Amino acid sequence: MQLFSFLPWAAPLLGGILIGLASWLLLASLGKVAGISGIASSALSVSQSGNAWRWAFLGGLIAGGALFAAWLSTPVIAQRPLPLLIVAGLLVGVGTVLGSGCTSGHGVCGLGRRSLRSLVATCVFMAAGMLVVFTMK
Repeated sequence: MQLFSFLPWAAPLLGGILIGLASWLLLASLGKVAGISGIASSALSVSQSGNAWRWAFLGGLIAGGALFAAWLSTPVIAQRPLPLLIVAGLLVGVGTVLGSGCTSGHGVCGLGRRSLRSLVATCVFMAAGMLVVFTMK
């Protein structure tokens, strides 16, 4: 889109607004926090009842991302082998479930609810990410 090449801040702003709106709608309509790792692990759990909203939310994330990528003509470039990406994604998912939260749950929803625990968790996530980038680069 020419708008996004002319205004490079417009796409991140639109993305942030959509993420905030989606997390607010989930909280306002179902009283649920949009922590993606928690939603995904609960959807995959056989013992959970009432998983329809979880699968709908996860499907909407995937479909919405695919639709916006197609609309914006985003090229698909895998910079790592697919098996490595799958293993890395599974490790991140297990780690976030074991650590009781992820960046979406703490950073988007927790901070919006003024949770001190989420503030600490988000600072730790960000510091760890900066340290890894600094070390690797």
